[in-house]
Amino acid sequence: MDSATATVHGECAPGFEPVREAFEENFRSRGELGAAFTAVRHGEVVADLWGGWSGPDRARPWQPDTLANVWSTTKGMTALCAHRLADAGELDVDAPVAKYWPEFAAAGKSGIPVRWLLSHRSGVPGIGLDRPVAVEELYDWELMTSLYAAQEPLCEPGAAGGYHALAYGWLVGEVVQRVAGQGIREFFAEQVAGPLDADFSIGLAPDADLGRCATLVDPVMSEEMANALATAFAAAGPAAQAALMNPRVQGHDANDPAWRHAVMPALNGHGTARAIATIYAAIADGTLLSPAALARARESQGKEIDAVLGLPNEWGLGFYLGSDAHGFGPNPTAFGHDGLGGSTGAADPENGIAFGYTLNQLGPLIRDDPRKMALVQALYTCVEGHHP
Repeated sequence: MDSATATVHGECAPGFEPVREAFEENFRSRGELGAAFTAVRHGEVVADLWGGWSGPDRARPWQPDTLANVWSTTKGMTALCAHRLADAGELDVDAPVAKYWPEFAAAGKSGIPVRWLLSHRSGVPGIGLDRPVAVEELYDWELMTSLYAAQEPLCEPGAAGGYHALAYGWLVGEVVQRVAGQGIREFFAEQVAGPLDADFSIGLAPDADLGRCATLVDPVMSEEMANALATAFAAAGPAAQAALMNPRVQGHDANDPAWRHAVMPALNGHGTARAIATIYAAIADGTLLSPAALARARESQGKEIDAVLGLPNEWGLGFYLGSDAHGFGPNPTAFGHDGLGGSTGAADPENGIAFGYTLNQLGPLIRDDPRKMALVQALYTCVEGHHP
């Protein structure tokens, strides 16, 4: 059996059958290997699907509890931790980062507010190439936070956003740790995942069952796409090189047990689609954030062309907004975060929708993978026919 004939399991509510059809079509024609997708509407699960294989050897079927490393989908969970602290009055997003993390004031960064970390505007999207970073060094929390504390801005703080591809996790995560008095993995487990019984963690605990983890497969790129990517990297400025190439991580890096157990809050969240949808539903319905905090989290920071990725963006504070691209459905104020290769988590409070998507055959895009977009479009086709 190959991926074109992979078995799909799970259920869809009446009227949401097109979601299952789109999910099955991802296996037939869009290169899916193993994946899961869960959608919630007004607190009810309307789609809960999984299928395919947990690894390229096709030896183990994908299960409802298969864990996937979801790359930057983790950033939404990290931002949520900061918003929980702000909601409790313990963190002021407009205060200088140095109020909570004094070492960060080095190299002219004393005036940078927490808001700019959350919206990728700190001017420190990575570590400068004069200090090469090895992938294995990413696993050392104290080393990475000390490097970011010492790093001078690589572009103007507060100007157009420059995607903090790796940096986001240590920058926001260290603020969370300083304010909360505990590591972000533990804070997230106690404040979010535990109360919701959501199977998601920011880095796997030492006693976690690695046997539940899906094996990630690097993207398949056409020669044209590979050449275009090489050209883009060669032409990248210092900020983009620092953000994306120091180090340049690859999909298969996430299969290393040391990677899985590290705490990298921009990169190595592990969870199920069901857990991601559960968490975003709890953000949207007021369980995790007050109305004021939710409004702050998705307050537009302006439309722009990202200084690192060169893509049009509209950030809230830590979340992409649906904006003109409708990456999370037709509501431009729907919000969420995609991960490298295709995963996603998002919420649309106005329509009572939340969803999560995990996979192991990575695509080549930073966001809006065609498989994800097919599922989102199918979901909203069903929603439009199901008025509350």
